[in-house]
Amino acid sequence: MSNRGNLPRPGLITDLHLINYAETEVAPAKAARRFWPMDEPSPEILETFENKNPERDYEIEISCPEFTCVCPKTGQPDFATITIKYVPDRLCVELKSLKLYMFSYRNTGEFHEHVTNRILNDFVSACDPRSVEVTGDFNVRGGIKTVVRASHRKNA
Repeated sequence: MSNRGNLPRPGLITDLHLINYAETEVAPAKAARRFWPMDEPSPEILETFENKNPERDYEIEISCPEFTCVCPKTGQPDFATITIKYVPDRLCVELKSLKLYMFSYRNTGEFHEHVTNRILNDFVSACDPRSVEVTGDFNVRGGIKTVVRASHRKNA
């Protein structure tokens, strides 16, 4: 196959083998980081912006239907829909950073209960909302379905 002389289209990891790195300014490690920017989940991944209506209570609901992590016992993938409902205070979470944060769990071995509570803790750490509920709706595995809800409310 001939090299196209430029980077692959975003999201097509399979195109990485087509790049002739001698003809590009991007090293292989840097190209790979474009797709997997974080090895470990961390609240520092989450970015925020100013809430322009802090005087009002309003709810934001975010759904992440393609969440994956790994079972720490078997190493098998776990799939879930993570839903975050929150009432912002001074800050709102920036969605692209949230997406990257969720992707960072892809190779992380955690139990469903721990994942849901860790997401809640990191979310609270990042944007300090008035209230937040994180729901982890995990797909059936081994004949068992798990739904975990964790919540936080700011003291008045």
